[in-house]
Amino acid sequence: MLKKILSISGKAGLYELVSQGKNMLIVESLTEKKRIPAYSHEKIISLADIAIFTDESEVPLKTVLESIKKKENGAKSSVDPKSDANVLREYFATILPNFDRNRVYPSDIKKVISWYNILIETGKNNFSEEKKEEEAKS
Repeated sequence: MLKKILSISGKAGLYELVSQGKNMLIVESLTEKKRIPAYSHEKIISLADIAIFTDESEVPLKTVLESIKKKENGAKSSVDPKSDANVLREYFATILPNFDRNRVYPSDIKKVISWYNILIETGKNNFSEEKKEEEAKS
């Protein structure tokens, strides 16, 4: 599921890939359900390609989202993404205790929490779906 969920630099929120055209993607806002073109010159990244730095390695975003979901019992985050940097770091430490405090900035934590909340609100909360698909292919 996270493979089709996109973050587009310069545009707020998350988008779902609907179709591909010549030199562009057709995406739909998860919150507004409005379709727009996303062009090749824009920085577009799939949530499945994002990882969070830890002291040892990198952890895929889907694992972090699963941890938040487990902590919050499937509800929205108990911490506001606009909270103070120290509050965000303390909260993130409960989710991913060994996250790299030098390379994971408060702005990164805000994005992860905001994305999690958007995904929960829109019912796109099956973060481990890819794992099951990959196991079925093996």
